[in-house]
Amino acid sequence: MGVFLDSVPFSGIIRIRDMMYTVRDPFRLDQGDVSFDAPDSVKTAMHRAIDENRSHYLQTTGVPRLLDLLAEKLRHRNGIPVAASDEVMVTTGGIHGLYIICQGLLEPGDEVVIPDPEWPPAAGNILAAHGVPVPCALHERLGWRYDLAELASTIGPSTRAIYVNSPNNPSGGVLTREDLQAIGDLCRERGLWLISDEAYEDVVFEGEHVSPASLHGMYERTISLFTFSKSYAMTGLRLGYVVAQSPQLRERMKKALFYTASNVASVVQFGGIGALEGPQNSIDAFRQELKSRRDFFYAGIREAAGHVFTGDPPRGAFYAFLRINPEWKAPAEITTTSQSWGMTEFLISRGRIGCVPGVDFGQNGEGYLRFCFARDRRELTGALESMRTLFA
Repeated sequence: MGVFLDSVPFSGIIRIRDMMYTVRDPFRLDQGDVSFDAPDSVKTAMHRAIDENRSHYLQTTGVPRLLDLLAEKLRHRNGIPVAASDEVMVTTGGIHGLYIICQGLLEPGDEVVIPDPEWPPAAGNILAAHGVPVPCALHERLGWRYDLAELASTIGPSTRAIYVNSPNNPSGGVLTREDLQAIGDLCRERGLWLISDEAYEDVVFEGEHVSPASLHGMYERTISLFTFSKSYAMTGLRLGYVVAQSPQLRERMKKALFYTASNVASVVQFGGIGALEGPQNSIDAFRQELKSRRDFFYAGIREAAGHVFTGDPPRGAFYAFLRINPEWKAPAEITTTSQSWGMTEFLISRGRIGCVPGVDFGQNGEGYLRFCFARDRRELTGALESMRTLFA
């Protein structure tokens, strides 16, 4: 038996989904999913693939045309010096991409420094590879960025890699070019790998998105992870990709890819081709609408529950990560000792409002709550009106 998997926790999001299914007419602000539909170019390409009977085995790392398009995208949009398309491989979404990275990179006992707070599968995938996640705080006072001296102090003799996620889920913090340059310098000085999770690369409202592998001398020690989910509203289709220069590492990752998927679903890959070959204007349109929803939601929070929740709008991603008033206490029937979980259970049971407790993203997230503002405006409005009633 794989006893070690007993120590790999499920994300609390699983528990919350179960709770939400007991609620009638819920406001699903717990799910990190946009309300937009995928562009027509994606759907047309998938229909065509079905009509052309593209339902057979494919190359393990991806359809050649898709890999060529991704290599071109990485060179021109991300500035990563990809020499050939075989440096890219397609995965079943971002979480699968991180899984094969950890399986290919880590030896038992290797430590990986991760942000706190952070998307729970980051730590889970490290643990599943017999590695050790080492949290390092992101600070609200710094715009949910690192204290770089504190980050350096977490590196020890067993550290194998630093994992960065910018824009960050759940906080929406965006690392600056200077931040990433300093982290890259740390990796070079200490002989570390950098794992860069760029799922929200196209959802930056203020500042810029910088791919660490584009920085001088960093591609050779950076493994970059991307997904179609957020950029093209393809969350349920499960299509991601990774890029790395090291042939040895890629060969190991390819084995993990083969033994977990053989190849990514054929029709979905042709949908990815449609996304990249088609018009790209939807990316900017999605971002502008998400920014508008962000501002709408934060204005509503200030009006409906400003005495309960506080926090600045995020610079990236599509989550409101809000501090709970320390004086708020859960009703007596909610017995948890965690304020984050207490508020989550209260909002779900009393207000039909889905959310995720900050502590599920790490100890530094205790006392916070994550709401997804990428839902449609009717759902956001309903949640805000429910809060107004609850906290009147």
